[in-house]
Amino acid sequence: MKQSSRVSRRTVLRYGFGASALLSLPTWVPGRALGLQGAAPSERIRLGAIGIGNRGTYDLTCFLQEPDVHCLAVCDIKEARRAAAKNMVDQRNGDTACEVYRDFRELLDRNDIDAVLIATGPNWHATAAITAAKAGKDVYCEKPCTKNIAQSLALAETFRRTGRVFQAGTQRRNLPHFAFAVELARRGRLGKLQAVHAHPAGLATGMSGWLPPEPEPPKEQIDWDLYLGPAAWRPFNSRLLDGFNFEKGGGMVGGGVLEWGSHCVDLCQWANDADHTAPVEYHPPEGDRVTARYANGVQLIIRNDGWLPLGSCPVRFEGDAGWVETGDSGKLALSSPALLAGRRVAEIGGYPATFHVRDFLDCVKTRGKPKANAEVACFSHITCHAANIAIFLGRSLKFDPVRCEFVDDEQANRLRSEALREPWRL
Repeated sequence: MKQSSRVSRRTVLRYGFGASALLSLPTWVPGRALGLQGAAPSERIRLGAIGIGNRGTYDLTCFLQEPDVHCLAVCDIKEARRAAAKNMVDQRNGDTACEVYRDFRELLDRNDIDAVLIATGPNWHATAAITAAKAGKDVYCEKPCTKNIAQSLALAETFRRTGRVFQAGTQRRNLPHFAFAVELARRGRLGKLQAVHAHPAGLATGMSGWLPPEPEPPKEQIDWDLYLGPAAWRPFNSRLLDGFNFEKGGGMVGGGVLEWGSHCVDLCQWANDADHTAPVEYHPPEGDRVTARYANGVQLIIRNDGWLPLGSCPVRFEGDAGWVETGDSGKLALSSPALLAGRRVAEIGGYPATFHVRDFLDCVKTRGKPKANAEVACFSHITCHAANIAIFLGRSLKFDPVRCEFVDDEQANRLRSEALREPWRL
């Protein structure tokens, strides 16, 4: 059913997505015009932002357009990014009070910050998020959130133990067309679920390795040691400053099942009611696809090709009575129009994070669990890591999702974790 992608706040609330309907980058106005200065201090969420590159800048704009957010500090290992982020925050707040930091630990030491946005390179996500939780901060963290299976478990356990709020940046959980497709699968509208399909960004795995040394910039300009963080040391090379060339998981680079695919695998987990578990079998690539099987018999099929033209990040859910497919266009393809059952599903294209950010902020206030909380992120990422290990080893694996280890496979189990460079700890 074709509809406009312009959606009113009333329409969004009608479908249960109580978030701002502002889907484009905001026009910056002073904080007083947003009601910030007049808001009761108890209603403000005091924010710190860590990692302000391309994605981090977009995420920060989503936070800054919410009138109950007051950003107090920004942090990045690059001087130019620190300056740009401060300028953006100061324009929004109508003052020059935003502080800048090179070392995120100094930002976390502040007692006046309630929550942090973490949009560093993926190498840092789990270590920074766990450190933030231990410092008493709630965390919105970009994906992939972990480098390996052990980090996934540590992330979930830390946020359970500390009681902090965590939201992974898998924002499609808060978009109505994806949620509707998941609902069809979970409520039996497709019949008995047979297979869930996820789209990766390729199926290759590899290592970032070492590149030829280049002169290292001054620390204030680019802090190379902090950029590497818990990763193994290597000489400075500017190509490694591009996050796509550096470690994603287990030292692996590329790994589309984890990088882009974590969005789609996460939606498949949700559709199969598998937020607290993972598949029990993983198989290496056959052609353009990797397959896995859940204990309930549902197949997870991770494939590059054969998708309908519904935009990026497509997913497909198939039951014995019907199927649904959707993607970032906001449109749905269905085996039968009857699956809509008279419902109008809002089409929101372009995968905005505004709804997801609002879900996080609401949970910071209520102490509830966001849709992509730490346990959800834990098992979605474990599924991606296990699939990557099967690709890397080139053979089938059996997995115990209760013990979170591979069955009778020492080589695969060694890939569940990796050493962290001193002095970093989880």
